Amino acid sequence: METLRDSGMLTRQRVASAQRIVIKLGTNVIMRDDGAVAVGLLYGIIESVVNIRRDGKEVLLVSSGAIGLGARHLGLRALPAELALKQACAAVGQSRLMALYEEAFRHFDMTTAQVLLTEDDFLDPIRYSNLRATLDTLLRLGVIPIVNENDTVSTLELERPGQASSTHRVFGDNDKLSALVMTKVEADLLILLSDVGGLFTSHPNDADAELVAEVDEITPELVKYAKEGNGRGRGGMATKIEAARIVTEAGRIAVIANGRTPQILESVCAGENIGTVFAPQRLR
Repeated sequence: METLRDSGMLTRQRVASAQRIVIKLGTNVIMRDDGAVAVGLLYGIIESVVNIRRDGKEVLLVSSGAIGLGARHLGLRALPAELALKQACAAVGQSRLMALYEEAFRHFDMTTAQVLLTEDDFLDPIRYSNLRATLDTLLRLGVIPIVNENDTVSTLELERPGQASSTHRVFGDNDKLSALVMTKVEADLLILLSDVGGLFTSHPNDADAELVAEVDEITPELVKYAKEGNGRGRGGMATKIEAARIVTEAGRIAVIANGRTPQILESVCAGENIGTVFAPQRLR
């Protein structure tokens, strides 16, 4: 009879063999506590992405941070609450976000492509077909797609939950967006980089907090472990669990890991027992 430990080992083996990988970088990973870009950390992650790509794997990045970068450039002391101001910050920050990625990847002779998405790109069959064809072509050409919500024209992610109808909500944060992109392009693995080492039984700073290394089933008790973020990003552990649910229901694998840990991507992709791994339903 297969044990939870056996299932976890099998899942880690599948992580190590993943060929198409989606990596989501949260705002709390690419920006410092004072709101400035964590340039050294970001360059370290990008170098890891390059190493993974040179190992023969395909990589897509889903990156947050445009609104935070825009707000800082505009001299705002805090992230705006007004929708129009959020969109303005996104418009200012998105180009700066892409400039960071382009400059960093250029050092490694790798090309990036900006891909901005709205809900309609997933709802309209023709637009989705075009999106899938474009992403497949970029990957075949060895390009690193940098994906983000098109916050300048799309409002669902920027509105508070009570302000938009859930019946029209395709994704409300970049965690879910990364899960949808991952399943739609039939990737093998989703890595959600956070500022904590995975899912814990309570706040990671609590003395009795324990890391949940393997998740075989997303239960109500597991969801209760999730805590909200620190306010700079729009997601939190709860949204990462929902993203993992989408991925595992599609028969694929998700890992939550600490993006501030050096060479974390190499460790995850090597199948090491690090972070929290969510097993696909087919393995249950």
